[in-house]
Amino acid sequence: MSVHATALVDRGARLAADVEVGPYSIIGPEVEIGAGCIIGPHVVIEGPARIGPGNRIAAFAAIGGAPQDKKYAGERTELVIGAGNTIREYATINRGTREGGGVTRVGDDNWIMAYVHIAHDCVVGDHTVLANNVTLAGHVEVGDHVIMGGFAGLHQFCRIGAHAFAAMYAAINRDVPPFCYVAGQFAEPRGVNIEGLKRRGFDGTRIAVIKRAYRALYMSGLSLAEARARLDELAQDSADVALMSRFIEASQRPLVR
Repeated sequence: MSVHATALVDRGARLAADVEVGPYSIIGPEVEIGAGCIIGPHVVIEGPARIGPGNRIAAFAAIGGAPQDKKYAGERTELVIGAGNTIREYATINRGTREGGGVTRVGDDNWIMAYVHIAHDCVVGDHTVLANNVTLAGHVEVGDHVIMGGFAGLHQFCRIGAHAFAAMYAAINRDVPPFCYVAGQFAEPRGVNIEGLKRRGFDGTRIAVIKRAYRALYMSGLSLAEARARLDELAQDSADVALMSRFIEASQRPLVR
């Protein structure tokens, strides 16, 4: 273990043998940090927090702080971060609240850029990119492979589905189905995230079916109930459309539509 002489590591913290902790960083009690993690200078990590292996946390990040929720009264809640994430300068990730299930979760291999804020009770999947100054309000869900451009934000309790793309400055106050591209203030649907899908190996056949589902949902003039019925038909031969259909079925908020 390599802990700089100016860093403060609480006796109640548990760090893997090869963790590196930079100058003036503070690691609090009930913090677990997995193998291969590199903690930069001036980082503050508060517990309870579990951080998996291979994460890199840059200078001045504040991880595991108490939720910014007036109802929070000091009850024990936690933050769970997976493996292989890059968390850049001044990012802030808060613990959960009792009302939200008590846990904020960040998955694996996420690229969390400078000044990103992940609020209490958020669930962030795997392989996401949250560009500079992205803000996730409380209870937000971000699916796998989502990309959010700089200064984009999600309203509390909103969800953005897997493989979706939110343009820079997008203000999202409704649920965004998987594979969709949204932009604007407030965000509106602009099409399918075709370039992102191609980069992830989706072939023309898969993309064509997703486009048909998008047209049914957004361009056909069908009501939401009618569009959902059309998606259910397409889902019989497409796992991708089935993912869209399940997402819509689970929505507690209106869709971006």
